[in-house]
Amino acid sequence: MTTERPIQMFHHFALDVADMDRSIAFYRDLFGFKLTERHKAGEVAAIPFELAFLRCGTHHHDLVLSHNTKKTYRARTPADDAEGPAYIHHFAFACKDRASWEGLLAKIRAHDIAIIRGPVLHSPWQKGGEGSWGENLSFYIHDPDGHRLELFCDMATIAADGTFVTHEGERIEQAKAAEI
Repeated sequence: MTTERPIQMFHHFALDVADMDRSIAFYRDLFGFKLTERHKAGEVAAIPFELAFLRCGTHHHDLVLSHNTKKTYRARTPADDAEGPAYIHHFAFACKDRASWEGLLAKIRAHDIAIIRGPVLHSPWQKGGEGSWGENLSFYIHDPDGHRLELFCDMATIAADGTFVTHEGERIEQAKAAEI
């Protein structure tokens, strides 16, 4: 059996949305996503729902929005967190640097979008960290359909020996990856 990892990287995410126009506007206006393609339900027989492909770089798509025209949508409720099928906890977008992260935070606040957590330094090791894990600076919001988004910067890396390394290049010797 080979030990080579067949997966190169995580690439894109597809979200079910209640209102395609509203969701396209949200991801476009707040985060600068560009619409690559938009298709009506049934354009291809095997795809009975509307799709929008959005990108934040040069790939054809980084985020896919899907809308089932035959589905009756409702808002998530607190009861959904207590009972129901497994659900995505959150997904995250990396900002290129601290300045762009701070600019996005200001933009979110200017749009009166509720910040549901943060800003927070996820770290039990770094000064100012609040004890959680991840070694990055982040805040969380909901999109129009209640999907939880994390917006972050300054993610640590893992050195060859498993040691966590801050975005500034400092090794956190007491912090080691569970697997190397």
